[in-house]
Amino acid sequence: MRHRCKVPMLGLPADQRKALLRSLATEIIRHGQIKTTKTRAKAVRSEVEKMITLAKDGSLAARRQALSYIYDKELVSELFKAVNDRYSDRNGGYTRIIRTKRRRGDNAEMAIIELV
Repeated sequence: MRHRCKVPMLGLPADQRKALLRSLATEIIRHGQIKTTKTRAKAVRSEVEKMITLAKDGSLAARRQALSYIYDKELVSELFKAVNDRYSDRNGGYTRIIRTKRRRGDNAEMAIIELV
């Protein structure tokens, strides 16, 4: 049974799935948006929102948690500096998923996930 399993398995073992979500979250924070499959976009959305919530907290413990998840140290410091200006009035919903055309090779549903 897959009842109450929030994150899809993505057809990967646990270690590869965690690494994929970490790298996708890092690239979304770095570039502001990425193009990926709809399932991956939905899976990485919660991870990105957790990192932005940690950055809004701004404490040392939150910074260390973000450093343990995001691959780039400079990116974490930029995130913690810029997040209060951008998301101070928002209580969640920091990302947007926009569906696009299906992929030509395997007809997979594609989406753009971006920071609001």
